[in-house]
Amino acid sequence: MIFVHEAGVAFVLVTVTLWLQAAGIAVLIAWVRHVTKNEIHQSGLFRSASLVVRFTTALVGLQALQILLWASCYRCLCFPSWESAVYFSASSYATVGYGDVTLPSKWRLLGPLEGVMGVLMCGMSVSLMLAIATRLVGPQRRLS
Repeated sequence: MIFVHEAGVAFVLVTVTLWLQAAGIAVLIAWVRHVTKNEIHQSGLFRSASLVVRFTTALVGLQALQILLWASCYRCLCFPSWESAVYFSASSYATVGYGDVTLPSKWRLLGPLEGVMGVLMCGMSVSLMLAIATRLVGPQRRLS
């Protein structure tokens, strides 16, 4: 019965994480399209760099929201303080996993699952950053 409860919580966390990532990426894509419009290849170096910095900052914020989602679950189910919950969530999401703060045994599968989700969500974010950089460079610009 404990596993069923843990699996249910895991399913909800994974589902909400995926929707949060997908919605965040959709908003960011719409924002980049609006900001760049048709003149993306004519942008100067400063404007391109500014766009990359703002976009990367937004992606970091999106990752932070996902860490807070998992931390809120840990706070409700496992830890007495927000500090422990956020610390454990961030170290799991980033796959650092120091091991100085651990989940109770009945919730211990959530930590590795958050690590897997962190890798996937960061991978999606990096691929989106690469797509933006590719569009900024475009066929008209050469790096060399």
